[in-house]
Amino acid sequence: MTALQVLCSDNHLLAVAKPAGVPTVADESGDPSLQELAKDFVRREKSKPGNVYLGVVHRLDRPVSGVVLFARTSKAAERLSAAFRERRVEKRYVALASRRLAHRDGEVEQWLAKDERVNVVRAFASERAGTLRALTRFEVVREFEYAAAVRQLVRLEPLTGRPHQLRVALATLGAPILGDLKYGAESALEDQSIALHAAELVLPHPIGGEPVRIVCAPPARPWWRAAGPI
Repeated sequence: MTALQVLCSDNHLLAVAKPAGVPTVADESGDPSLQELAKDFVRREKSKPGNVYLGVVHRLDRPVSGVVLFARTSKAAERLSAAFRERRVEKRYVALASRRLAHRDGEVEQWLAKDERVNVVRAFASERAGTLRALTRFEVVREFEYAAAVRQLVRLEPLTGRPHQLRVALATLGAPILGDLKYGAESALEDQSIALHAAELVLPHPIGGEPVRIVCAPPARPWWRAAGPI
């Protein structure tokens, strides 16, 4: 794995770039997690020997890349978690759609239910028992060619925070995310990632409340290079 890429760091928060394929936190795979790598950074760079506190305030799915934010104190963790919960954090993603969308922009409203047994989210057009409302804003930036087919670079903004929300939204629109076999893509990407990237977070700083903007460029992979600038 490449060295940890730090995007923003102070005494209260630490934002890093998560590579696709790395779990945000330790899981049953036993693979090194982003949280563990970030703790190692704090020990080394901040001269903090021993056990390092690093609170998890949000996560990205394992095959997704982009900005992940950690809290460096329990007070910051409480305030950042509240900011995410209360929708005071702006989250912007980019994705590579495997097919053309029917519309250039719009919003997708769905009611989602997660099947924990198989880790798949199912979408419904109206509310029913066990579902949660999901609202996603999308905008097509441009078309490009990759692997002998026309693809689209799409900006996504989740207006709610549901598991697999963006992946399901594009699948429902008939344009699954490139590489996302779970939600209808025809083939895998060579590194087993999906072409979904958390490009930007804008949030109130946990101490003081001033706006903090954190940006992260997509990975240097052929499909992202083919898509052009985000």
